Amino acid sequence: MPRKLPSVVLVGRPNVGKSTLFNKMIGSRRAIVAPIAGTTRDALAFPVSWQGSSFQLSDTGGLYGASKDPLHDLVVVAGQRAIAAADLLVFLTDGQEGLASGDEEIAREVRTTGLPIIFVVNKTDDKRAQRAVPEFYQLGFEPVFETSAEHGNGVGDLLDEIVRILGTQAKDAPEPEASVDGEPDGPLVPAEREIAIAIIGRPNVGKSSLLNRILKEERVVVSDMPGTTRDAIDATMIWHRRQFRIVDTAGMRRPGRVRDGGIVELVSVAGAKKAIFDADVVALLIDSKEGATDQDASIGGEADRAGRAIVIVANKWDLVKSQDQDFVKKFDDELRRKMRFLDYAPILHISALTGERAPKVLEALDKAATNRRKRVPTPALNKFIETIVAANPPVSPERRNVKIMYVAQIGIAPPTFVFFTNIATTFHFSYERFLVNKLREQFGFEGTPIRIQVRRRARSKPGARTKKKADA
Repeated sequence: MPRKLPSVVLVGRPNVGKSTLFNKMIGSRRAIVAPIAGTTRDALAFPVSWQGSSFQLSDTGGLYGASKDPLHDLVVVAGQRAIAAADLLVFLTDGQEGLASGDEEIAREVRTTGLPIIFVVNKTDDKRAQRAVPEFYQLGFEPVFETSAEHGNGVGDLLDEIVRILGTQAKDAPEPEASVDGEPDGPLVPAEREIAIAIIGRPNVGKSSLLNRILKEERVVVSDMPGTTRDAIDATMIWHRRQFRIVDTAGMRRPGRVRDGGIVELVSVAGAKKAIFDADVVALLIDSKEGATDQDASIGGEADRAGRAIVIVANKWDLVKSQDQDFVKKFDDELRRKMRFLDYAPILHISALTGERAPKVLEALDKAATNRRKRVPTPALNKFIETIVAANPPVSPERRNVKIMYVAQIGIAPPTFVFFTNIATTFHFSYERFLVNKLREQFGFEGTPIRIQVRRRARSKPGARTKKKADA
């Protein structure tokens, strides 16, 4: 199994610049940065490489100090959980605000961990903050690193110190990472790439609960309050000796409501959309009690247009399964009616809360992601198309007769097929749908969209064949 990277966790009061420093150290704007105390809720983790060494960096919500976030207590628990799994802590303070009582409380807390601690005074890019640095020495941490995360000042020195300490700790090689599914240790399946999964849906449909259920740990904050998740949270796991990267995303509301939610929600939704485009497959969560909505269809449309494989997950099934025997069929029929364009996506009925059928989710996602990268041998493809076209010849939208000369699969992710015909045209939409359904039925493309292109087969120039024979 791949060896687990050492864990470095950023801790500190709300709004001292942890997320800004996190983004600077990983070289990407992954954490949401806003001048609002309590913006970060979950422990966002990302790998960092520096001077030939690698570690996992985690950004946590603000511990202690002032915060108006109604979920602050849960944020603190999530931060403490990240600290418990850490190998090294980076304790951040705010040089512009000076030493605060919350800093003293955190200092007492982190000392009890017994972990190595790097102490940082951030926002020291002005003279007032620099004059305040000496007062932080009374906390008893040495050396004191001065940084400006926003401008990158001192970040290189901080990374050097992290690598130095981790290098000292790594005299003994770390143990291989345990398999989440409990299988015997062993190498990853050869030639298999990491599969990226995005869990998407409206607010409060159970996305974070599903991630925690899959990981079998309380990885992200869960509450009944819509909009709990803000950052797109990555988690890596091994399942059946294959590696998966699962991203829990913020709930996506209608655009008008998102604008009303302020900058944090706008950035959260942008992060959710980016997660869709970075994914191989998405789990589209639906609230079983509410049924499929227009916004569910809109979110599914984002994934379909992006060409991602899709599994529809009807969550909170424990709240409706006591309905009459026809309920399942009625529910699925209504869902299919709302999302006709996702007729290729399998539907799973689960409860992330109780765990009912939750293990099936990863299995379905894996299958859909695999189908998205499937290739069909050209001879088998043409033989099959020849058979179905003989029984159902194509026509163009103008009702002109079309002859399919040849078919080739020109791409994967999603599977893309080009049909060479005798005339420059497109297929009638109903015939294109017929071809897609037949391809899916014959070659097993469940869970993935299929793209079809139509081109006119190039004709040989007059005399070209004669010239070729003469040259021979």
